[in-house]
Amino acid sequence: MSLTLSGSVASGPMSDHLEPVDFVREKVRDDRAAGRFGGRVQTRFPPEPNGFLHVGHAKSVYLNFGIAEEFDGICHLRFDDTNPVAEDVSYVEAIVEDLAWLGVTPSGPPRFTSDSFDQLYLWAEDLIRAGLAYVDDQDQATISAQRGGFGQPGVESPHRNRSVEDNLERFRGMRDGRYSDGECVLRARIDMQADNMWLRDPVLYRIRRAHHHRTGDRWIIYPTYDWAHGQVDAIEGTTHSICTLEFAEHRPLYDWCLDHVELPSDRPEQTEFARLNLTHTVLSKRVLRTLVEDGLVDGWDDARMPTVRGLRRRGYPAEALRAFCDHISVAKTNSTVEIELLESFVRTHHNRHALRRMAVLDPLRLTITNWPEGHVEWMDVVNNPEDDAEGTRAVPFTGELWIERDDFMVDPPPKYFRLTPGREVRLRNAFFVTATDVVLDGDGNVVEVLATYDPESRGGAAPDGRKVKSTLHWVSRPHAADATVHLYERLFRSAHPGSDGADPLEDLDRGSRTTRSAKVEPALAEANPGQVVQFERLGYFAADLDDPSVFHRTVGLRDEWANIQKQRTA
Repeated sequence: MSLTLSGSVASGPMSDHLEPVDFVREKVRDDRAAGRFGGRVQTRFPPEPNGFLHVGHAKSVYLNFGIAEEFDGICHLRFDDTNPVAEDVSYVEAIVEDLAWLGVTPSGPPRFTSDSFDQLYLWAEDLIRAGLAYVDDQDQATISAQRGGFGQPGVESPHRNRSVEDNLERFRGMRDGRYSDGECVLRARIDMQADNMWLRDPVLYRIRRAHHHRTGDRWIIYPTYDWAHGQVDAIEGTTHSICTLEFAEHRPLYDWCLDHVELPSDRPEQTEFARLNLTHTVLSKRVLRTLVEDGLVDGWDDARMPTVRGLRRRGYPAEALRAFCDHISVAKTNSTVEIELLESFVRTHHNRHALRRMAVLDPLRLTITNWPEGHVEWMDVVNNPEDDAEGTRAVPFTGELWIERDDFMVDPPPKYFRLTPGREVRLRNAFFVTATDVVLDGDGNVVEVLATYDPESRGGAAPDGRKVKSTLHWVSRPHAADATVHLYERLFRSAHPGSDGADPLEDLDRGSRTTRSAKVEPALAEANPGQVVQFERLGYFAADLDDPSVFHRTVGLRDEWANIQKQRTA
């Protein structure tokens, strides 16, 4: 595991990293200085195996694994597999793969809450013997209604005062299959008038006859997250149980459960931090699942999805995600980060590392009429001006080229500096050309531009020093390779989908992806799966992980985050 993490002191994308200063790390540092937990630091990342990781999980991943590394501790991957109805081994495998791609390595093989099902059951019986848990025969709707609400009193279950013997018999009957699903539950006996709703006799066990991906059909009762969370932390030796902010209200229940069992090791402590929220993005598993199941996207790894797999297919590098999480740091209050900031980290990374290539997304023929017939010149072109070590490549130039359709206009508007009849422009790394005529189809559309070139301007500079106002990219027609290019808009039009209480899917842009049949320079025919390159003048594009002749637009060249900052300053 190799992480370089910094706090909110960083000033911008990919800034030099400074020492972490967030409040979670300060707490861990203080605990070590005070000798708590014998100076040990142990964290865990506890996903549910009922879906795929998304960008919000990445923040938790880098926090938990980063703290373990920085304080010479350990961090376990522990699957919270307490709901067999929604879980599947495919999710387990995907999460393990995603963590490896994110660049972190758990301390040992994956762990599972189900590893502790026996001990959790025994502790539940201990609660019953202590008069702290009881079997309730009421249905879920009744139990929920009796809890009341904020400022409203709770109503005690008529089964709350059953004898220990009766509760033990019924709980064992739940375990042994004497009751049907939903017929009864085990509840903690705490306080039905507590201000904290989570302390109003929460459910600890429920019956679910479903095949478990690890324990098979051995169990038909399963612990709730609130019963399993703290106890498994203690069983595994977790010192710092780091959760997102919505679990702050659960903390009194977390502590209550730990108070009433005989712990095998140090008592863990829960600390909450604000989860990651991004503009134009929804991270709700329910909404993401709907997008997939209703065919609104191509799957969990669709390049428009905020899943780790989707971001990877889109061409987001793990290093940029890590630097972004570094920069936004860890806070105690929820907020929303502009997605343009994340994109700026991606752009900065690719500007340093991505090779430059030429591609034409909306091809228009350009024919140089004074070019020697059949002649090919090979232009020596820099692969990455940010990295001299990447060297150069030879790109074929001929008199038959492809250019972008919007790089030529017959009747241009004011301040249009690209190619138009009688105007001279530069072809990148090649020659100056001047448009002389056009070829039209039967509908009057331009299908070919005719031009002449200046042989003395090889390399894109005229010997007499004259200047042109525009430089165009191009691809040689005889040498061009075909490629499919996907262009993307925001998946959700609104910056805050569903913030007005409406269904977030009402903000969905169903036309968020457009596809082009492009012409690309020969080198792109040899792109590796997942390789990100800069299409000159167009942006950064990632070769698809399964079919490298397909490219996904990762981010554009324009730094929208910088513009946002300028507007705020103004």
